[in-house]
This record gives sequence, structure tokens and C-alpha cells, in this order.
Amino acid sequence: MTELGELGLSSYEEKVYRSLLVTGTATAAELSTASDVPRGRIYDVLNGLEARGLVQTQSTDPARYDAVEPEVAVERLLAERTAELRQELERYRDVAETVRSNLLPTTPADSNLWLGRLGSDEMSTALQQHVRTATESVHATVGPPYESASWDVLQREFDAFFHGAASDLSVSLVFSERVLDVLPESLPELLDSKQASVEVRVCPEIPVSFDVIDQSVTTIDIPHPQSPADRLGVVGVTDVDVIAEFERQFQTLWADATPLIE
Repeated sequence: MTELGELGLSSYEEKVYRSLLVTGTATAAELSTASDVPRGRIYDVLNGLEARGLVQTQSTDPARYDAVEPEVAVERLLAERTAELRQELERYRDVAETVRSNLLPTTPADSNLWLGRLGSDEMSTALQQHVRTATESVHATVGPPYESASWDVLQREFDAFFHGAASDLSVSLVFSERVLDVLPESLPELLDSKQASVEVRVCPEIPVSFDVIDQSVTTIDIPHPQSPADRLGVVGVTDVDVIAEFERQFQTLWADATPLIE
């Protein structure tokens, strides 16, 4: 493809435009001969070039055509191409949003339970979207089943969590001591590298893992009954009284926990 072709001209349009630059003002018949564009196509090509502002028509009999200056032509073609690419970008964004939505696990109509294993792609995507809804704070406890999982598995959810967290979000995490055995020694550096404001504390034991987002929704991890290193799914709760109770439980654990980094 030629450079003008990359800017959107067809081969016939390029031939006619280049011929006009050489011949100067010319009739359609003269341009057909000069450019080797068939007589049956020459008027369509000229009309297309005129519509794009690359050719001007003189009101003579027969009509004669002039090419606009190359610099003007290139700028007009570039503007056209830029607009097309912007439209294409918006289309791809719409497609990406549709794909992202389709990757999320479907909530059953009669419950707020999402089935998904620890570290699975669908649950990592769901976690990212879940945290993305937070505008002020996330309070979370991290105990079972994370205590028995490997860091390779946990890292997928760790990355998804912080990928969804906004830069002005306040994140408070309480880890059980057993979770610390799974996490890498570089955890403080990993947390420092995140945009959100993160504070971590540690307590000896956490009975259940859960989070409270903006004190308006809580999700609770359901350990897998046959695998201590896995999760059956998570259940989401929007009942005000239940959320308030989980927030109270978090604050109790938080008050008794020790800061991970002094």
C-alpha cells in the first residue's frame, strides 16, 4: 500500500490526484487518459475526490478540474483518517466493555452467591470490578482459605484487588498470622508501590475472610468444604444491619491487631 493509500485514497483516486498535479487543470477525458483510469470510472473518482476536498471543479463546458495543494490535501486526509481511527477506538472500547461484562460470573437470580475458585480468572475479574465500585474505603480481613493457598494463587487476586482500587481509596487490611507465612517478604514494597493508601495489621487468627466497601456492601468468602486451600465462592450482602455487624467485627479485629509495618 502506498503512503496516500494508508491515508485513505484508493488506487484510482491516487492516480487521478497525482495526474492533476502534473497536468494542472484538465477535463475528465484528459484525466482518464493521463491517469489510465477507465472512462467509465473517472467521474465517480473525481466526484469522490471533490467530496473529500482534494479536487475543485470549474464551471466550464466541459467541466475542468484542479487539484488542491498537496499540503492541504494531506492535512484533510489526515483529519479524515484521525476521525475514522477515533471511531474505531470507541468501537473497540465498547467491545472490550462487553467482553469484560461477559467474563464476570453471573449472579443467580435467587441469591447473591457467586461460585468461583480462589485465583480463577472469572473471580479475579469480579474482584477487580467489586473493588472498583469503592469510592472511599475498603475494610477487609484475610484469613481462610488464603492461609492454605500458595502465593502464585493469591497473587492473581492481590493484583486484581489493587488494579481495581482508585488512587484516593483508603484500604485497611487485617491479615491472620498464617497468611503472613504465605505472603512474600517483599510484601511491604509491593504495598508501597500501589496507588491506594494501604494500611495492614496482623492478628493471631481470623475466623472468616470478608470485606466491607464504603460501609454499603460486604462480601464473605465461603471456604471450599473439601479443600482448605480453596474457596467455594463469595456471597454478597447489602442488608444494612448485616453490613453494620461486619463493620463492627472488623473494627474489633482492627483495634486488637498489630501494625505490619511500624
